[in-house]
Amino acid sequence: MRVPLSWLREYVDVAADATPEDVLASFVSVGFEEEDIHRFEISGPVVVGQVLEVVPEPQKNGKTINWCQVDVGPLSLAEPVEASGTESAASGDRDIRGIVCGAHNFTVGDKVVVTLPGAVLPGPFPIAARKTYGHVSDGMIASARELGLGDEHDGIIVLSTLGLDPEVGTDAIALLHLDDVAVEVNVTPDRGYAFSLRGLAREYAHATGAAFRDPAERDFAELQPGSGFPIAVDDALPIRGAVGASEFVTRVVRDVDPSRPTPPWMIARLALAGMRSLGVLIDITNYVMLELGNPIHGYDLDRLQGGIRVRRATPGERMRTLDGQERTLHAEDLLITDDSGPIGLAGVMGGGTTEMSGTTRNVLIEAAIFDPVTIARTARRHKLPSEASKRFERGVDPLIPFVAARRVADLMVELAGGRLTDEGGALYAEVEIAGIDLPRGFAQSVVGVDYSDAEIVGALETIGADVDPSTSSGDQSQGWFVIPPSWRPDLTDKWTLVEEIARIHGLDRIPSVLPTPPSGRGYTALQKGRKRVADALAASGFVETPSFPFTTEQHNDLHGSASGTHLPSIRLANALDGQAPFLRRSLIPGLLQTAHRNISRGLVDLALFETGAVFTPEEGVVYGTDFIPPLGARPDDATLDALNAAIPPQPRLVAALLAGHIAARQPGRSAEHVDLSDALDAVRVIGVAAGVEIEVTQTQRAALHPGRAGALSVAGEQIGYLGELHPQVSADADLPGRVYVLELDLDRALTLAGRRVVAESLSSFPAATQDVSLVVRADVPAAEVRDALVEGAGDLLESVRLVDDYRGEGVEEGRKSLSFALRFRAADRTLTAAEATEAKLAGVAAAAERWGASIRD
Repeated sequence: MRVPLSWLREYVDVAADATPEDVLASFVSVGFEEEDIHRFEISGPVVVGQVLEVVPEPQKNGKTINWCQVDVGPLSLAEPVEASGTESAASGDRDIRGIVCGAHNFTVGDKVVVTLPGAVLPGPFPIAARKTYGHVSDGMIASARELGLGDEHDGIIVLSTLGLDPEVGTDAIALLHLDDVAVEVNVTPDRGYAFSLRGLAREYAHATGAAFRDPAERDFAELQPGSGFPIAVDDALPIRGAVGASEFVTRVVRDVDPSRPTPPWMIARLALAGMRSLGVLIDITNYVMLELGNPIHGYDLDRLQGGIRVRRATPGERMRTLDGQERTLHAEDLLITDDSGPIGLAGVMGGGTTEMSGTTRNVLIEAAIFDPVTIARTARRHKLPSEASKRFERGVDPLIPFVAARRVADLMVELAGGRLTDEGGALYAEVEIAGIDLPRGFAQSVVGVDYSDAEIVGALETIGADVDPSTSSGDQSQGWFVIPPSWRPDLTDKWTLVEEIARIHGLDRIPSVLPTPPSGRGYTALQKGRKRVADALAASGFVETPSFPFTTEQHNDLHGSASGTHLPSIRLANALDGQAPFLRRSLIPGLLQTAHRNISRGLVDLALFETGAVFTPEEGVVYGTDFIPPLGARPDDATLDALNAAIPPQPRLVAALLAGHIAARQPGRSAEHVDLSDALDAVRVIGVAAGVEIEVTQTQRAALHPGRAGALSVAGEQIGYLGELHPQVSADADLPGRVYVLELDLDRALTLAGRRVVAESLSSFPAATQDVSLVVRADVPAAEVRDALVEGAGDLLESVRLVDDYRGEGVEEGRKSLSFALRFRAADRTLTAAEATEAKLAGVAAAAERWGASIRD
């Protein structure tokens, strides 16, 4: 919200020497965020000049310019013309300037705004004497756009059209209020009252203790709108039981003159507030909206057909809004209608059939209170955010429409020459504001500041609340009964009251104390496990690269299933990227995109990982729901269960990708390319961090190279895979060379880990090491042979590691030789070589029985 300081001073005492920075600091002290300072960015000399002569001069390009002689005041107001080297001249004691002007909306005798050499206009656009069209133009006659007052650039400003007749030579910056300045603060969604000068002036008074003058304080008798204009509210489908329009006030002003100029002070204030001048009638409605916070709409009364009826739209009904768009309406949309049909989207935007224009002579003024939820939904549904909807959806003071309607009527009488009549009407309901019990001592316990009773009561009364010295039960010793002011719908409970107390008395009074966390809180076991795995991978040299969870159906099929067959996927109704409208079933597509982006920028050695949720809908299950629970209350357990059932399973996975070199080339050492062993190392890192032993067995997957893929299992349950990316898949992703990936269900791995991981005790007895080479069929997985060795060798076997897979001379065709390094150790003694050999042979016997293994000669 932008606040012109001259406007602010009308309602609150601002020190004469207060700078914009001082005003912003005061707003910050009561909880607002400062945004910016807005000025017209113009400096003089800019003066009132009178046109003495206009000589049209046609040009070769078909354009006609005017060579003008302009009186800019006494010579003492400007530098002597002899020093300027221009075609200007002095006439007696007057300073006459020769100026080239391309506009044609003025004539001899008109008073205009002249920017003299040395002036700087918004842009910045410095003014200097310059030669153009065969003359030296000693200044410029300015338009509204050049001065920053609006978008009008078809002609220059003729002051008589603004109702001004100043002395020649008058400072035009002060005359047009271009010396005003505005401060801008950020208004949070719960403080809709601050979208008005009235609300922010009150807040400034809270911050500084300055006297506040409420522009809404008027005699109740003069606010009555009269009668005779029919109004009806017929809301057959109220949202959450709230009628679409709880208050609707109309007044009639006749015989207005829309051609009258908007006064410069109003134009300047509107411009600083971010709104352009659109004619005196519309400017007045916008001005009052900014002043009081109640959006106002004006209708051309002569174009209305019958009275006004407020109702919900019928499905498929259409109307044309002021922006010229034909809109298809929804059954929740609230409409303003007359006998001809819809004439406005209530609280959002009016219709084109009844808008005020240059031919309007009689105006119907509307000031209303609309349901915030209805307005918010309509504005978002039609993508029509407006100054009106921004205020209505945050809540407007229900006591202000009568004041706002009268204020607009008064300004139309004053500025547009209208006549206020007794015609009008009003529909309204009693305003009921729920009181709040504030227990004694509650504010102190929440904020940590020892507020006195007087400070608590004083803060609440300062913001406009009524404070009863006893609770609703009548017990004065227990606390206070507080009725919030009508303009603060955000004050709904004792906690919001405490926030106001802290805000009014200064947030700087709140002590900085580090709270002691209660025991038993913190991360869950799964959260700790995920963090351990991510930290371990990062410590191993991997870089975490989170990606968007959006992909294509083809990628879901390829990476989500082992065979590459079609799997059900969740399609987004309003996808960010139309080419990737599905939620991912795998993390691999995101890593491939990240790798491609890095490689295309010269980063070719990659070790990337990501942890995140995937979406795995089941075949035949319909997900999603049209039911939206009310936002004002916590859903019950049944509602939450139904909502959870409407979304697919979302397990959290961890995936990694390696490409390029694992070790760069350096003196005395050649570069080392990544290979499958590096991916296996990453699996081991994940297993150690998760507290599980991950087993690897050979497998086949559509996205991986045949024969270079492994299944990852924990306790016999498969939880993931790893391997070299299929060459065609790498080529489709524009990834050169060999790329290795792995992916596993992290949450399942952590669940299978179960108990807390406890480090085993180190034995003080030496180990006995032996090797064995077993010949088996070539199609027997090495992991299966290893498992047989472990099972047969018994508890003395401490570790077994595959060190060689040989296929060649000395080994029969169709068979292979697997060499294992074995380490034996006993917990209570030093093993003899015979004991170690006996255990080894027991393992060999188990492998022979299960897989026909024999010791290689």
